[in-house]
Amino acid sequence: MNLKNDDRLYAYLLIFAMLLWGGGWSALKILTSAMEMDVVIFWRFFLMSLAFLPILYFFKIPLTLTRGSFKYILGSSFLNIAFMVFSFLGIKYGLAGAGSVIITTFSPIMTFLLVAVIFKSRLSTRQYFGLLLGLVGGYILLQLNNFSLFIHSSNIYFLLCALIWAGVTLLSQHSQKHIHPVHYSFFISVIATFFSFIYAYNANLGAVFEQDLKFWISLIYLAVLGQTVATTIFFIASGKIGSQKTSSFMFLVPFFALLSAWLILNEPLQMHIIVGGIISMFAVYFINKK
Repeated sequence: MNLKNDDRLYAYLLIFAMLLWGGGWSALKILTSAMEMDVVIFWRFFLMSLAFLPILYFFKIPLTLTRGSFKYILGSSFLNIAFMVFSFLGIKYGLAGAGSVIITTFSPIMTFLLVAVIFKSRLSTRQYFGLLLGLVGGYILLQLNNFSLFIHSSNIYFLLCALIWAGVTLLSQHSQKHIHPVHYSFFISVIATFFSFIYAYNANLGAVFEQDLKFWISLIYLAVLGQTVATTIFFIASGKIGSQKTSSFMFLVPFFALLSAWLILNEPLQMHIIVGGIISMFAVYFINKK
Protein backbone atom coordinates (compact mmCIF):
# COMPACT_ATOMS: atom_id res chain seq x y z
CA MET A 1 0.00 0.00 0.00
CA ASN A 2 3.15 2.20 -0.12
CA LEU A 3 2.70 3.42 3.41
CA LYS A 4 5.50 5.55 4.82
CA ASN A 5 7.48 4.28 7.80
CA ASP A 6 5.75 6.84 10.03
CA ASP A 7 2.38 5.40 9.01
CA ARG A 8 3.12 1.81 9.96
CA LEU A 9 1.65 2.30 13.42
CA TYR A 10 -1.67 3.35 11.91
CA ALA A 11 -1.57 0.37 9.57
CA TYR A 12 -1.16 -2.00 12.51
CA LEU A 13 -3.91 -0.20 14.43
CA LEU A 14 -6.23 -0.49 11.43
CA ILE A 15 -5.57 -4.22 11.10
CA PHE A 16 -6.46 -4.50 14.79
CA ALA A 17 -9.65 -2.46 14.23
CA MET A 18 -10.70 -4.68 11.32
CA LEU A 19 -10.08 -7.72 13.52
CA LEU A 20 -12.40 -6.21 16.15
CA TRP A 21 -15.08 -5.47 13.53
CA GLY A 22 -14.87 -8.98 12.13
CA GLY A 23 -15.18 -10.60 15.54
CA GLY A 24 -18.26 -8.51 16.31
CA TRP A 25 -20.41 -10.77 14.13
CA SER A 26 -19.60 -13.82 16.22
CA ALA A 27 -20.34 -11.82 19.37
CA LEU A 28 -23.73 -10.80 17.97
CA LYS A 29 -24.51 -14.43 17.13
CA ILE A 30 -23.90 -15.41 20.76
CA LEU A 31 -26.17 -12.59 21.98
CA THR A 32 -29.03 -13.51 19.64
CA SER A 33 -29.25 -16.98 21.14
CA ALA A 34 -29.33 -15.69 24.72
CA MET A 35 -31.57 -12.62 24.82
CA GLU A 36 -34.45 -10.86 23.08
CA MET A 37 -33.63 -8.39 20.31
CA ASP A 38 -34.93 -5.19 21.97
CA VAL A 39 -32.94 -5.89 25.16
CA VAL A 40 -29.68 -6.52 23.29
CA ILE A 41 -30.09 -3.42 21.13
CA PHE A 42 -30.67 -1.12 24.13
CA TRP A 43 -27.69 -2.40 26.11
CA ARG A 44 -25.46 -2.31 23.07
CA PHE A 45 -26.12 1.42 22.50
CA PHE A 46 -26.06 2.21 26.22
CA LEU A 47 -22.61 0.64 26.76
CA MET A 48 -21.41 2.23 23.54
CA SER A 49 -22.41 5.68 24.86
CA LEU A 50 -20.56 5.09 28.13
CA ALA A 51 -17.46 3.87 26.28
CA PHE A 52 -17.30 7.12 24.31
CA LEU A 53 -16.88 9.26 27.47
CA PRO A 54 -13.14 8.57 27.99
CA ILE A 55 -12.57 9.00 24.25
CA LEU A 56 -14.28 12.41 24.33
CA TYR A 57 -12.05 13.35 27.25
CA PHE A 58 -8.99 12.25 25.27
CA PHE A 59 -9.85 14.44 22.27
CA LYS A 60 -10.73 17.43 24.48
CA ILE A 61 -12.75 19.07 21.74
CA PRO A 62 -15.71 21.18 23.02
CA LEU A 63 -18.87 19.13 22.62
CA THR A 64 -21.33 21.08 20.48
CA LEU A 65 -24.58 20.22 18.74
CA THR A 66 -25.78 22.49 15.93
CA ARG A 67 -29.02 22.55 14.00
CA GLY A 68 -27.12 21.66 10.82
CA SER A 69 -25.66 18.49 12.34
CA PHE A 70 -28.76 17.39 14.24
CA LYS A 71 -30.67 16.22 11.16
CA TYR A 72 -27.78 13.97 10.16
CA ILE A 73 -27.43 12.63 13.71
CA LEU A 74 -31.15 11.92 14.03
CA GLY A 75 -31.30 10.18 10.65
CA SER A 76 -28.23 8.07 11.38
CA SER A 77 -29.58 7.15 14.82
CA PHE A 78 -32.73 5.63 13.35
CA LEU A 79 -30.74 3.93 10.59
CA ASN A 80 -28.33 2.47 13.17
CA ILE A 81 -31.26 1.06 15.13
CA ALA A 82 -32.72 -0.40 11.93
CA PHE A 83 -29.31 -1.87 11.07
CA MET A 84 -29.14 -3.57 14.47
CA VAL A 85 -32.67 -4.95 14.08
CA PHE A 86 -32.04 -6.51 10.67
CA SER A 87 -28.54 -7.72 11.54
CA PHE A 88 -29.96 -9.33 14.69
CA LEU A 89 -32.62 -11.13 12.64
CA GLY A 90 -30.14 -12.11 9.94
CA ILE A 91 -27.61 -13.50 12.40
CA LYS A 92 -30.32 -15.27 14.42
CA TYR A 93 -31.52 -17.26 11.41
CA GLY A 94 -28.30 -17.31 9.40
CA LEU A 95 -24.52 -17.50 9.67
CA ALA A 96 -22.39 -14.76 11.20
CA GLY A 97 -19.65 -15.23 8.60
CA ALA A 98 -22.05 -15.03 5.68
CA GLY A 99 -23.68 -11.87 7.05
CA SER A 100 -20.35 -10.09 7.44
CA VAL A 101 -19.27 -10.90 3.88
CA ILE A 102 -22.60 -9.89 2.29
CA ILE A 103 -22.92 -6.62 4.23
CA THR A 104 -19.27 -5.59 3.94
CA THR A 105 -19.09 -6.16 0.19
CA PHE A 106 -22.57 -5.01 -0.82
CA SER A 107 -22.64 -1.83 1.27
CA PRO A 108 -19.85 -0.01 -0.67
CA ILE A 109 -21.47 -1.05 -3.96
CA MET A 110 -24.88 0.20 -2.85
CA THR A 111 -23.31 3.42 -1.55
CA PHE A 112 -21.72 4.00 -4.94
CA LEU A 113 -25.03 3.35 -6.73
CA LEU A 114 -26.88 5.75 -4.42
CA VAL A 115 -24.33 8.48 -5.09
CA ALA A 116 -24.46 7.82 -8.84
CA VAL A 117 -28.27 8.02 -8.89
CA ILE A 118 -28.72 10.97 -6.50
CA PHE A 119 -25.94 13.12 -7.93
CA LYS A 120 -26.23 11.78 -11.50
CA SER A 121 -22.54 10.91 -11.61
CA ARG A 122 -21.05 9.66 -14.88
CA LEU A 123 -19.42 6.23 -14.60
CA SER A 124 -16.09 5.21 -16.04
CA THR A 125 -15.43 1.96 -17.89
CA ARG A 126 -13.61 0.60 -14.84
CA GLN A 127 -16.60 1.38 -12.64
CA TYR A 128 -19.00 -0.36 -15.03
CA PHE A 129 -16.70 -3.38 -14.91
CA GLY A 130 -16.75 -3.21 -11.11
CA LEU A 131 -20.55 -3.16 -11.05
CA LEU A 132 -20.63 -6.18 -13.37
CA LEU A 133 -18.28 -8.03 -11.02
CA GLY A 134 -20.53 -7.01 -8.15
CA LEU A 135 -23.53 -8.58 -9.87
CA VAL A 136 -21.59 -11.80 -10.45
CA GLY A 137 -20.36 -11.88 -6.87
CA GLY A 138 -23.86 -11.16 -5.58
CA TYR A 139 -25.32 -13.94 -7.72
CA ILE A 140 -22.90 -16.42 -6.15
CA LEU A 141 -23.14 -15.01 -2.62
CA LEU A 142 -26.92 -14.99 -2.48
CA GLN A 143 -27.36 -18.29 -4.34
CA LEU A 144 -29.82 -16.69 -6.75
CA ASN A 145 -29.84 -19.83 -8.89
CA ASN A 146 -32.18 -21.15 -6.20
CA PHE A 147 -34.64 -18.28 -5.78
CA SER A 148 -36.81 -20.10 -3.25
CA LEU A 149 -33.76 -20.58 -1.05
CA PHE A 150 -33.01 -16.87 -1.27
CA ILE A 151 -36.55 -15.83 -0.33
CA HIS A 152 -36.59 -18.00 2.79
CA SER A 153 -33.04 -17.29 3.90
CA SER A 154 -31.46 -14.65 6.10
CA ASN A 155 -29.84 -13.05 3.04
CA ILE A 156 -32.78 -10.63 2.72
CA TYR A 157 -31.98 -9.20 6.16
CA PHE A 158 -28.30 -8.90 5.26
CA LEU A 159 -29.15 -7.08 2.02
CA LEU A 160 -31.34 -4.64 3.95
CA CYS A 161 -28.42 -4.08 6.34
CA ALA A 162 -26.14 -3.28 3.40
CA LEU A 163 -28.67 -0.80 1.98
CA ILE A 164 -29.17 0.84 5.39
CA TRP A 165 -25.42 1.14 5.94
CA ALA A 166 -25.08 2.79 2.55
CA GLY A 167 -27.49 5.45 3.81
CA VAL A 168 -25.51 5.79 7.04
CA THR A 169 -22.34 6.28 4.99
CA LEU A 170 -23.87 9.10 2.93
CA LEU A 171 -25.20 10.87 6.03
CA SER A 172 -21.90 10.58 7.88
CA GLN A 173 -19.99 11.94 4.89
CA HIS A 174 -22.13 15.08 4.74
CA SER A 175 -22.20 15.47 8.53
CA GLN A 176 -18.44 16.10 8.69
CA LYS A 177 -19.07 19.62 7.40
CA HIS A 178 -20.93 20.34 10.64
CA ILE A 179 -19.52 18.14 13.41
CA HIS A 180 -16.44 16.18 14.47
CA PRO A 181 -16.75 12.46 13.52
CA VAL A 182 -16.23 11.24 17.10
CA HIS A 183 -18.85 13.66 18.42
CA TYR A 184 -21.13 12.52 15.63
CA SER A 185 -20.81 8.86 16.65
CA PHE A 186 -21.30 9.75 20.33
CA PHE A 187 -24.54 11.66 19.73
CA ILE A 188 -25.81 8.85 17.50
CA SER A 189 -25.25 6.30 20.27
CA VAL A 190 -26.96 8.56 22.87
CA ILE A 191 -30.04 9.19 20.74
CA ALA A 192 -30.20 5.53 19.70
CA THR A 193 -30.00 4.57 23.39
CA PHE A 194 -32.95 6.86 24.17
CA PHE A 195 -35.22 5.56 21.43
CA SER A 196 -34.23 1.92 21.93
CA PHE A 197 -35.05 2.33 25.63
CA ILE A 198 -38.54 3.58 24.72
CA TYR A 199 -38.96 0.61 22.39
CA ALA A 200 -37.73 -1.87 25.03
CA TYR A 201 -39.41 -0.19 28.02
CA ASN A 202 -41.81 -3.07 28.66
CA ALA A 203 -39.11 -5.68 28.15
CA ASN A 204 -37.11 -7.20 30.98
CA LEU A 205 -34.00 -5.06 30.62
CA GLY A 206 -32.62 -6.33 33.92
CA ALA A 207 -32.48 -9.87 32.56
CA VAL A 208 -28.94 -9.22 31.32
CA PHE A 209 -27.70 -9.35 34.91
CA GLU A 210 -28.82 -12.97 35.09
CA GLN A 211 -26.67 -13.97 32.12
CA ASP A 212 -23.35 -15.79 32.26
CA LEU A 213 -19.83 -14.52 31.61
CA LYS A 214 -19.94 -15.57 27.94
CA PHE A 215 -22.91 -13.28 27.34
CA TRP A 216 -21.27 -10.27 29.02
CA ILE A 217 -17.98 -10.76 27.20
CA SER A 218 -19.90 -10.80 23.91
CA LEU A 219 -21.98 -7.73 24.82
CA ILE A 220 -19.00 -5.66 26.01
CA TYR A 221 -16.95 -6.78 23.02
CA LEU A 222 -19.70 -5.77 20.57
CA ALA A 223 -20.45 -2.39 22.18
CA VAL A 224 -17.00 -1.27 23.33
CA LEU A 225 -14.32 -3.02 21.29
CA GLY A 226 -16.25 -3.86 18.13
CA GLN A 227 -17.81 -0.42 17.86
CA THR A 228 -16.36 2.39 19.99
CA VAL A 229 -12.66 1.43 19.92
CA ALA A 230 -12.58 0.17 16.32
CA THR A 231 -14.52 3.16 14.99
CA THR A 232 -12.31 5.65 16.82
CA ILE A 233 -9.17 4.02 15.40
CA PHE A 234 -10.74 4.20 11.95
CA PHE A 235 -11.51 7.93 12.29
CA ILE A 236 -8.05 8.80 13.65
CA ALA A 237 -6.27 6.82 10.92
CA SER A 238 -8.46 8.41 8.26
CA GLY A 239 -7.22 11.84 9.32
CA LYS A 240 -3.58 10.70 9.42
CA ILE A 241 -3.11 8.56 6.29
CA GLY A 242 -6.16 9.55 4.24
CA SER A 243 -9.64 8.10 3.80
CA GLN A 244 -8.76 6.18 0.62
CA LYS A 245 -5.96 4.14 2.25
CA THR A 246 -7.96 3.74 5.44
CA SER A 247 -11.05 2.42 3.65
CA SER A 248 -9.00 -0.18 1.79
CA PHE A 249 -8.36 -1.97 5.10
CA MET A 250 -12.07 -2.84 5.24
CA PHE A 251 -11.34 -5.66 2.78
CA LEU A 252 -9.91 -7.51 5.80
CA VAL A 253 -13.22 -7.52 7.71
CA PRO A 254 -14.82 -10.50 5.88
CA PHE A 255 -11.67 -12.55 6.35
CA PHE A 256 -11.55 -11.91 10.09
CA ALA A 257 -15.32 -12.44 10.40
CA LEU A 258 -15.21 -15.82 8.63
CA LEU A 259 -12.17 -16.85 10.67
CA SER A 260 -13.74 -15.89 14.01
CA ALA A 261 -17.05 -17.58 13.12
CA TRP A 262 -15.14 -20.74 12.22
CA LEU A 263 -13.05 -20.70 15.41
CA ILE A 264 -15.68 -19.52 17.91
CA LEU A 265 -18.98 -20.72 16.48
CA ASN A 266 -17.76 -23.72 14.46
CA GLU A 267 -19.50 -22.34 11.39
CA PRO A 268 -18.55 -24.10 8.14
CA LEU A 269 -16.54 -22.17 5.56
CA GLN A 270 -19.04 -22.33 2.70
CA MET A 271 -17.40 -22.21 -0.71
CA HIS A 272 -20.05 -19.98 -2.35
CA ILE A 273 -19.55 -17.39 0.42
CA ILE A 274 -15.76 -17.39 -0.04
CA VAL A 275 -15.84 -17.25 -3.87
CA GLY A 276 -18.67 -14.70 -4.05
CA GLY A 277 -17.05 -12.58 -1.35
CA ILE A 278 -13.69 -12.46 -3.16
CA ILE A 279 -15.35 -11.47 -6.46
CA SER A 280 -17.43 -8.80 -4.71
CA MET A 281 -14.35 -7.37 -2.99
CA PHE A 282 -12.65 -7.05 -6.37
CA ALA A 283 -15.80 -5.25 -7.54
CA VAL A 284 -15.47 -2.71 -4.74
CA TYR A 285 -11.80 -2.27 -5.63
CA PHE A 286 -12.51 -1.47 -9.29
CA ILE A 287 -15.43 0.84 -8.39
CA ASN A 288 -13.32 2.94 -6.02
CA LYS A 289 -9.97 2.78 -7.84
CA LYS A 290 -8.97 6.11 -9.35
